[in-house]
Amino acid sequence: MQTLIICTVIGIIAQMIDGTMGMAYGVSCNTFLRSFAGLPSAVASASVHFAEMFTTLASGISHFKLKNVDKRLFLMLLIPGVIGGVLGAYLLANFYSSAWDPIIDIYLIIMGFVVLLKVFKKERKVREPGKYVYGLGLIGGFCDAVGGGGWGPVVTSTLVATDHDVKTTIGSVNTAEFFVTVAQSATFVFTMKAAFLENMYSILGLIIGGLIAAPFAAILCKKIPVKPLLLIVGLLIIGTNVLKFLQHLGIV
Repeated sequence: MQTLIICTVIGIIAQMIDGTMGMAYGVSCNTFLRSFAGLPSAVASASVHFAEMFTTLASGISHFKLKNVDKRLFLMLLIPGVIGGVLGAYLLANFYSSAWDPIIDIYLIIMGFVVLLKVFKKERKVREPGKYVYGLGLIGGFCDAVGGGGWGPVVTSTLVATDHDVKTTIGSVNTAEFFVTVAQSATFVFTMKAAFLENMYSILGLIIGGLIAAPFAAILCKKIPVKPLLLIVGLLIIGTNVLKFLQHLGIV
């Protein structure tokens, strides 16, 4: 019961951040499960992604109803994200290596500073999604599965940093994440059935917390003005990934 309550609280906090800012549910939950619950990376990632099937569905529906979704961007991210997610989940379960984690951290920290700079610049014309979105979806899905979180940080931060509309980017990325997560979870269940049974209370808590917070987070995303949203997103990207970078180096 204690595990269930703690994970429910973590799920609420993580989903409020993710649904409002378009990132960090997986990163937040995965950090907790690895650091405090002592779960191995593969087990933590599998648990988080199973819970995300429910939370991302609720988040996606909420964003769609509030018209935060760009259908073209959503479709461009969908298939590459699923492919990258399945590949990453399979490799994590069988051949995981953390050697490349610090490189991703550094990339995301740079993207965070790029986003912050946009707070102080004059508004530019919103950019339409191009063919590069397919590659970004593939990389985002792969990083998300291997890192136990990363779809939002990689995809949302890159799109926002390159002048895409902030609110529809967050809504579209969150909605596509449901399908990416389902594909990842199916792969994890197929390769790691025992891990799910051993961590059902943690998973259930994350699901309950995420379902509670998802509708409120989507409303906040709709209501918050763009520049404060950019500021919060930028600081969140930098803070989260500086911490992860230091953890990967063994400093904290």
